[in-house]
Amino acid sequence: MVKLIELAKVLRSKNSGPFMITLDILFDKAENYRRVIESRVINPERICAIYGLDKADLCGIYFFETAMGIKVTYNRAVSSGTCGERDVYGAQQHAPLMELLIP
Repeated sequence: MVKLIELAKVLRSKNSGPFMITLDILFDKAENYRRVIESRVINPERICAIYGLDKADLCGIYFFETAMGIKVTYNRAVSSGTCGERDVYGAQQHAPLMELLIP
């Protein structure tokens, strides 16, 4: 088992408008990309569990073979810039994925 952060070249999060967050997982080696895809670890159930989401709040998980990337988009619990919101740019939301174990 290896952590996702050890396989991915880029692991980041950002706003996808004021009401959604996008997680980007990008690879520079095809074998690392294939390993993660074939493990099926990145799936709706796992993402919802990690982020405490209802399935209805997960907008999608997208796999881009030619770019060796994975994009996950979900609805924010609190819109960007709203009182009580703690990450206005959504730039710290990728952290839970760093420790994700890939067989």
